[in-house]
Amino acid sequence: MKRGSGRQPLPTRLAGPAESPGFLLWKISNAWQRRQRLALQPFDLTHSQFVVLATATWFGAETLTQARISQLSGIDPMTTSQVLRALEANGLIERVDHPTDPRAKSIMVTRAGRDLARKAIVVVEETDAAFFEPLASDTVRLIKMFQALVQGNERTDAD
Repeated sequence: MKRGSGRQPLPTRLAGPAESPGFLLWKISNAWQRRQRLALQPFDLTHSQFVVLATATWFGAETLTQARISQLSGIDPMTTSQVLRALEANGLIERVDHPTDPRAKSIMVTRAGRDLARKAIVVVEETDAAFFEPLASDTVRLIKMFQALVQGNERTDAD
């Protein structure tokens, strides 16, 4: 029997995966993640570690807890916890007593963490610019579309 003979085709309205926005987003996301992973290797950071470190540095003026960093970064709480442990082990963040909640710890970025975040953000943004270069003339529109997707799906996810 020939491979594929006698099988029903997929019940899809699409001519193929190249017409699927979800499949294309998956491929784009994988390619972007590969580039970011390579860009962050010299800093000995994973992308999740970079996001948490950059978030904690950016919002460092407020009292940050693990839960707040998870919320701000969009990284699930369990992963945030693991990432914070790795950043702490590398001397990039420290946990200190929370000023108003004796049960909680505040996350503080160390000087080494701030220095690393400042260097890494430049490379991450350069990598983004190179990745999105084919759409350079539509970057503003692309960002607005991404923001609409994020906002529309944050409402859906909260339901």
